[in-house]
Amino acid sequence: MSRTPFDRREAASTIAVVVSSNEPLLFLSAQHEVIAASGSFCRAFEIDPATMPGRHLSEVGHGEWAMPRLASLLKATATGSAQIEAYEIDLERPNRKTRNLVLNACKLDDGDEYRVRLLLSVSDVTDVRADARLKDELVREKAVLLQEVQHRVANSLQIIASVLMQSARKVQSEEVRGHLHNAHHRVMSIAAVQKQLSTSPGGKVGISRYLTNLCDSLAASMIADPERLSISVMADDSSVTADVSVSLGLIVTELVINALKHAFPDQAAGKIEVGYHATGNDWTLSVKDDGIGMPTGDSAPKAGLGTGIVEALTKNLGSDLQLSEANPGTCVTVSYLGNVDHHEDIRPAA
Repeated sequence: MSRTPFDRREAASTIAVVVSSNEPLLFLSAQHEVIAASGSFCRAFEIDPATMPGRHLSEVGHGEWAMPRLASLLKATATGSAQIEAYEIDLERPNRKTRNLVLNACKLDDGDEYRVRLLLSVSDVTDVRADARLKDELVREKAVLLQEVQHRVANSLQIIASVLMQSARKVQSEEVRGHLHNAHHRVMSIAAVQKQLSTSPGGKVGISRYLTNLCDSLAASMIADPERLSISVMADDSSVTADVSVSLGLIVTELVINALKHAFPDQAAGKIEVGYHATGNDWTLSVKDDGIGMPTGDSAPKAGLGTGIVEALTKNLGSDLQLSEANPGTCVTVSYLGNVDHHEDIRPAA
């Protein structure tokens, strides 16, 4: 193959710019013959710079640049029908590690329509891609580990709940038995929360399924006669982050426990309705019963641990707590009207 004396025909300044570039560059003819190569290109791919001028691209190195797809793209770039932008290739060399490269090429216009020149830039992204793969693997491993931890925590909580229930059956004091029962109910609700989180992909929790599972768990552990008392959930198809779901679940747990303990004395029949609805960033959580309503005066129960938990969690979410008559019964509403999108991301207050 005859070689065109490019060093005589090309402007010395153009070649000098390419050769001295800190970026791996190739200055090519329309026939893919090398006019000039930057020193950084030769160093990166361990090629003697003296062997580059006049050599066809397919002959560079040990022939590893002889790629039909690359040749086709360069040809299309030379004719003006295409341009190589961020084209990724794998460069395979004998006894060398495969390199992941990103190529960019453009047609240079010097005013001579009969003389086409191409500038090809090469970026080695092998290490960047390897780091990205490593990070992806670490994220996946972390997610699997987190799910396993959550699963084990849920199992441990259920064991604790069983121990509490067994202890409640053995003690003679009604007061102590009541405290053990309350502890059992709270542990069971947390176990239900953990179980739901362990099966929620990407840290997002579907609120309807989440609250339904939680209330089913509360009903199973606290309602002896499902024909007399029931808990239902009416929620939209919103999803919230794991942090927010935990707070909402604990609020619902305390409000449902409170309703079951106080709204239906003397074995009265009734129902508890849990609702959740969101519009944009705004949302409303409600727990309503059709029991005896809010006691007043001396008959009103003193604020206890459950009330403190609900108030603290409501404040943590930046929401408002409202207690109202449901005629019959009582309705507790937790509502949020603001700029923070609880359905995308939230961090608990310090």
